[in-house]
Amino acid sequence: MTIIRTLRTFMTTGMLAMLVIWPVAALAGKDVESVRIWPAPDHTRLVLDIAGKVEHNVFSLSGPSRLVIDMKDVTLKADFSALDLSGSPIQRIRSAPRNGNDLRVVLDLKSEIKPRSFQLEPNQQYGHRLVVDLIDEGGLKVQKPAKPTVTDNANGKRDVIVVIDAGHGGEDPGAIGPRGTREKDVVLSMAKTLQRIIDGKPGFTAKLTRTGDYYIDLRSRTLLARKHNADLFVSVHADAFRTPQPRGASVFALSKRGATSESARWLAQSENRSDLIGGAGGVSLNGRDEMLAGVLLDLSMTASINSSLGIGSSILGKLGNVTKLHKRGVEQAAFVVLKSPDIPSLLVEAGFISNPQEERNLASSSYQRKLANAVFDGIYDYFSDTPPPGTLLAAQKSSRQGGNSVSQYRIRRGDTLSDLARENQISVNELMRFNGLNNDRVMVGQTIRIPAS
Repeated sequence: MTIIRTLRTFMTTGMLAMLVIWPVAALAGKDVESVRIWPAPDHTRLVLDIAGKVEHNVFSLSGPSRLVIDMKDVTLKADFSALDLSGSPIQRIRSAPRNGNDLRVVLDLKSEIKPRSFQLEPNQQYGHRLVVDLIDEGGLKVQKPAKPTVTDNANGKRDVIVVIDAGHGGEDPGAIGPRGTREKDVVLSMAKTLQRIIDGKPGFTAKLTRTGDYYIDLRSRTLLARKHNADLFVSVHADAFRTPQPRGASVFALSKRGATSESARWLAQSENRSDLIGGAGGVSLNGRDEMLAGVLLDLSMTASINSSLGIGSSILGKLGNVTKLHKRGVEQAAFVVLKSPDIPSLLVEAGFISNPQEERNLASSSYQRKLANAVFDGIYDYFSDTPPPGTLLAAQKSSRQGGNSVSQYRIRRGDTLSDLARENQISVNELMRFNGLNNDRVMVGQTIRIPAS
């Protein structure tokens, strides 16, 4: 009986202790340990490092413009005054405790923005984070397409436009090597090197999706390619694996499965219907019925994938002279960044940053230059052989062929004008104008003239 009474006393005392301790633990707040800011052309990202997930609320106030961030059971340990606010819409950051255990942060703004907030799980570099994006809605909107760039001494012939995308950026470091080399830094440096090489070649112009250490969402990267009227989109990355052994460069194009899902997305979103498919002078989905729009879009995406595979194969051939190849053929995957229906798009994995030797190579500016030269050599070979119409390269190819700029073709059973246009790297509209056709119907035995592309 004595043992039982002692046990009951222990259990009662222990339970009372738990009842006393539990509310204290529940009320224990989380600290805002540090803060970062990432200004970008279309948004500014404010990142709060917090020791765990946090209940929060974000809302805007006007007259003057302010953004309020309320966090529950949070204490401020970071120093907002140490932040460099230049290049951002933030004029000043204020903070104060609220309701005893909560924290209110107020951003005094220079202009109106659209706020967006979300939380990120820990990664290789950071712990739990609360992210607040201040979005300039006009920053990446496509108004009118950019005018084609014209080479100074090219008799008005336009350049081939290559848009280079440095993966990751800002709060997203990408993969991190054993020595701490960050993918986002390596690929930005390589992208800038590739841009300089491309811009140094007559008949070519390069544009970057990002020029600094900030993040652009994946859809906006392809939007920028469309804004620049790109002939090619190249996204540069550095691969990683859970073990250090894998190494070598890879090139990816969009898979058919990814194209199918993207076609459905485009057809479902009304704002996409007014976008041109096939570049300037191509086919618009606007006003088309569902079946015809689906066929046109499928043709365009198939042509883009085929061109991507051709350019990718050319690039792989050159990369093989500089580094080991992880796979000898162009791989295909449903990467979001490749899902442009009318622009050939490639993702180049420059190597495995998780491999110690390749990490050292990728961090070297001379090695980056070798890789960039190989990528451009592959691009140059492809576009010299199949140049887009109206470009300096097309004029040069025609000159090499002795001015033979027109060929004739007799229509056979199963031929369509869209197939012939795709095979000869010109638009259907251009082929119709060249032959004086009022529509895209052709008959077996009919002879049409095809300009050299």
